[in-house]
Amino acid sequence: MLTLLLIIFPLLASIALLFVKGEQVKKIAFGAAVVEFLISIAAVVIFQRNADTQFELNYPWIRTLGINFHVGIDGISLLLVLLTTFLVPVIILTSFKHEYKNPSVFYALILAMQMALIGVFVSLDGFLFYIFWELALIPVYFICLLWGGDNSGKVTFKFFVYTLVGSLLMLWGFIYLYIHTPGNHSFDIAALYEAGRSMDVVHQGCVFWAIFMAFAIKMPVFPFHTWQPDTYVTSPTPGTMLLSGIMLKMGTYGLIRWLLPVVPLGAADWSNVVIILSVVGIVYASCIAIAQKDFKRLIAYSSIAHVGLIAAGIMAGNVQGIQGGLVQMLSHGVNVVGLFFIVDILFTHTGKRDLDSLGGIRNVNPQFAVLFLIVLLGSVALPLTNGFVGEFLLLNGLYQYSAWAAAFAGLSVILGAVYMLRSYQAIMLGETNTVTAGFTALTGNEKTVLVIIAAVVIVFGVYPKPLMDIAEPAVVKLVELIK
Repeated sequence: MLTLLLIIFPLLASIALLFVKGEQVKKIAFGAAVVEFLISIAAVVIFQRNADTQFELNYPWIRTLGINFHVGIDGISLLLVLLTTFLVPVIILTSFKHEYKNPSVFYALILAMQMALIGVFVSLDGFLFYIFWELALIPVYFICLLWGGDNSGKVTFKFFVYTLVGSLLMLWGFIYLYIHTPGNHSFDIAALYEAGRSMDVVHQGCVFWAIFMAFAIKMPVFPFHTWQPDTYVTSPTPGTMLLSGIMLKMGTYGLIRWLLPVVPLGAADWSNVVIILSVVGIVYASCIAIAQKDFKRLIAYSSIAHVGLIAAGIMAGNVQGIQGGLVQMLSHGVNVVGLFFIVDILFTHTGKRDLDSLGGIRNVNPQFAVLFLIVLLGSVALPLTNGFVGEFLLLNGLYQYSAWAAAFAGLSVILGAVYMLRSYQAIMLGETNTVTAGFTALTGNEKTVLVIIAAVVIVFGVYPKPLMDIAEPAVVKLVELIK
């Protein structure tokens, strides 16, 4: 019932928000998100540190088609649930300083998206997974379209079409597996695992690409990334945070839960191609990020590089790669939300986000400079920050697969340090100019959010063991399954 509560509560809260008006909307939305986070904390406390699926609910939904409302949580999905329920209240808190038109609809869409994201991470039925996957697209599409900047209509339409095409290919793959399930056809995850593993390598390869395309677009992996930079830049800050902090994790989670175990022979046969695309994306996106002058666009490209490393590590198919992918999903989610919030602060206080117009902010606001630096160091994976643990495990896992792949993927560390430290230098150091001279003190809201994120960067960099202990048994079981 705890899993069902995690799904139902944000949905009911989003519906209730539609009937609330005025300033109370954002406070109620934040309160509901905090309650959802506390429910996930209860799940963490109760959760037994083993490889079993817990808090499971399996209720017949469409009996004639073998579709069940089958949900449950293991160590892998619990980490993603925890990330979602932690980031949503933080994202809502970042929006407090802004006034959005139709706030009841705006915050209702955020909570509705949270419901769909939780559903994606706990679904144990292929058709149910697809339903939640599609539902997650609708709220963020309207958030980006209605509250986005100039040209948001064209950009969000491209994003919608990309993800919809990928979703349809994934549905085709699930239907093909469904047809080959033994006995009475079923979309249950165990039945799909059995159906996929019973196929020869050619058929598994076809299913692999059908399903992988949906995940590759969502992450995104090169060359399916073209929708991402423009969407991130034109979206309102909460929309960008939802997309980068949580929604792209649907793709990386899908690799672990629905791709590698379903078609292990197909994944092994095509892993070289996927890893090459991921590594090319790492180098390409990092080089493009170095050339950017718009700080928000720079972070968008850096996200492609980070996710490329996660995808490559997962596709290596070993314990270190998958464990590193999970830890890095959490770290990247927290860090990228912090970086996009820093962009929002810069734009709010100066009206600018291009690097050439900024400089010397440390001279007028040293507190902001310190908090910015902590988040930035987490992003570049400095030891004792949250980004280091996952990146180290990913490179370790990738090295076990291919030393050459690990060598080129490792460029992400060097290139990431180049573009992030250069941007920090351009924004915070040097002489104060006419644009930055009036940079005012951080508001209580801004300070609170940055302190929370900076604390997470440090705490889980110094002591990541609790998170790793949650996922490790399930990861070991998964690797045994795909070997």
